[in-house]
Amino acid sequence: MNGTVDWKSSRLKRLEAAAISMAGYRLVAALGATFRWRAEGVEHVEAVVRGGRQPIMAFWHGRILPATLFFRSRGIVVITSENFDGEWIAGIIERFGYGTARGSTSRDGIRALLQLSKDMAAGKPAAFTIDGPRGPARVAQPGAVWLAKNTGNPVVPFHIEADRHWTANSWDRTQIPKPFAHVAIAVGEPLEVSADAGDEGVEAARRELEARLGALEARAREMMSRV
Repeated sequence: MNGTVDWKSSRLKRLEAAAISMAGYRLVAALGATFRWRAEGVEHVEAVVRGGRQPIMAFWHGRILPATLFFRSRGIVVITSENFDGEWIAGIIERFGYGTARGSTSRDGIRALLQLSKDMAAGKPAAFTIDGPRGPARVAQPGAVWLAKNTGNPVVPFHIEADRHWTANSWDRTQIPKPFAHVAIAVGEPLEVSADAGDEGVEAARRELEARLGALEARAREMMSRV
């Protein structure tokens, strides 16, 4: 049996995942309640919804924690893996009002993307850590662009920076804002991907998305410099 089946067949592991989820949710919620937010460009998300479509939110893997807090309770669907870690992570984000499409952009990627397509057709927004799940960091993978091409919904990039934070020693240099940190989010304009875009068009959109995120990072840092 593979690892996914092994842990699911263990009642103890299922209980462990549930316990980690509850504790993690309480810890993250308590930390997030102390953040002081500064936001710019959120109107781009609202404009997409007013236009009868749903945004495909795109950001770097290293900003998962503050992104989860800022966009909570919007019914956004994200991809989570089917392994043990994915289970307790899903338990945390679902408590924050997210939906999950189980799979991975590196394994079972097509199945997860098809599920996201169905969720978006049902009127739900989606979100991607576009350099995840394993990197390389700050290199956009094509999943969000593929989803935009196939659903007609635009990609909306954003970046988050905190003035006080811990940085994990991980491939993505995960940033965890410290208690009472000032946190800035810069949201960019929607990126449209034509339904008839070929391989070159998809690659051009992927590069453009990567460039926009670089500019949004600079903008978020500038916002922090004025705190």
